[in-house]
Amino acid sequence: MIYKSKIIFGFSFFIIFCVFTFINPIPQPEKYNIFSDTRIFFGINNFFDVISNSLFLIIGLLGIVLEMQKKLVQDRLPGIPIYRILFVGVFLTGVGSMYFHLSPNNDSLVWDRLPMTIVFMSLTTGILSEHLGLAWQRRLFYPLVLLGIASVWYWHVTEQIGRGDLRPYLLVQFLPLLLLPLVMLSETSGFDRRGMIWWMLVCYLLAKLCELYDREIWQWSGWISGHTLKHLLAAAALLLLLHMLYRRQRKL
Repeated sequence: MIYKSKIIFGFSFFIIFCVFTFINPIPQPEKYNIFSDTRIFFGINNFFDVISNSLFLIIGLLGIVLEMQKKLVQDRLPGIPIYRILFVGVFLTGVGSMYFHLSPNNDSLVWDRLPMTIVFMSLTTGILSEHLGLAWQRRLFYPLVLLGIASVWYWHVTEQIGRGDLRPYLLVQFLPLLLLPLVMLSETSGFDRRGMIWWMLVCYLLAKLCELYDREIWQWSGWISGHTLKHLLAAAALLLLLHMLYRRQRKL
């Protein structure tokens, strides 16, 4: 396992090196904050992009309550409440995304992205430690969460001085999509229902595709935008995670 973990983390550092060596800084696209469904209902701007975030509030609160009641099946070192912080991040993502979609701009986008990095890094630590060993929680959790938060502030500061760079944030968001499948294919977990992690990753990838084709989906459907669908699919991914944590059992 030690040999495999070195290969996995060596692969991660290789990807990071390549991104910062061979890819130029990536600024925020000018049209990123322009969404296709701008309908107003009950005096709420961008109503469906705002209200669809209520699912994150519900899932986040439910996850926090279940974790505090010790009903989520997990390995956890003392002082490292990975999944409690993850579901706090989910709740804050709902709050931040609502705030952003009420008035989309780069300043409000910061509060959308910050809690998402907490979710990404908590999930990455949780799954990696289940496959590579409990000691990885102590090594990874707080450093990864801090790196995730720092990636958003780095983007925001560089954007303000006219040299916007999304590369660290994109690594925080997409490197786990490469790393987690690699770990799951090479190592076993001490818990059952691991297949639900694959479905969770599929839902997240579909969510990103819907985000990319926001306007095309809106024009095709005439009633729902790709960005609203992104929220629904991302919430489905988190619901699968919560269901897995609640229902799974330790292997004998």
